[in-house]
Amino acid sequence: MTDSSLSLYHIVRESALTENAPLIIMLHGYGSDENDLFSFASELPDDFFIISVRAPYPMQPYGNAWYAINFDADQGKWNDNEQAIQSCHLIAKFIDEAVATYPVNKHNVTLLGFSQGSILSYAVALTYPEKVKNIIALSGYVNKDILPADIQQKDYSNLDFYCSHGSLDQVIPVAWARQTSPFLNSLSIKHHYSEFPVGHGVAPQNFYEFKKWLVAHIE
Repeated sequence: MTDSSLSLYHIVRESALTENAPLIIMLHGYGSDENDLFSFASELPDDFFIISVRAPYPMQPYGNAWYAINFDADQGKWNDNEQAIQSCHLIAKFIDEAVATYPVNKHNVTLLGFSQGSILSYAVALTYPEKVKNIIALSGYVNKDILPADIQQKDYSNLDFYCSHGSLDQVIPVAWARQTSPFLNSLSIKHHYSEFPVGHGVAPQNFYEFKKWLVAHIE
């Protein structure tokens, strides 16, 4: 069951519940696709309705991106922040479409993002906190350049984050991820932060920890 009328291509795993299911929306990393994080689905409880989304910008020869990255830029990697902001709004629109289309609880929406998908998960939650409840941000960081100017005025009391990073990550430096806790603390946002002795990926112990966190937070 996949509704092709929604604005982003996606695949689903239906819930054992026929209504008001807790919803997980998976957002993959740069150069990947909707099948990547969907491999987690079989290991997550049956009550979850799981949607894995394909990012809107196709890459050559394969894969997709939420926004362009120029690896040849003078200052190192250069991110297309305008595309990232557009993707943030597009994901927010997709959340609205998904909760209107599928038998899920719009008050129990979790974003699960990896790398670029994690950066977008932060952005969506901090821009549209009323649309989401839990955020699992794996191997990402908060890109302040794609956040709205009025974050100090927004109500983030409903949000809860699970954040993790590999201490040996050579793609996104762990020093960037370590800025997450102070930033979320400054906004009084509930969160948990963990590091694992791996590179840019999700270690088995990382998966089991965020799964345990998710089950405890899903109500």
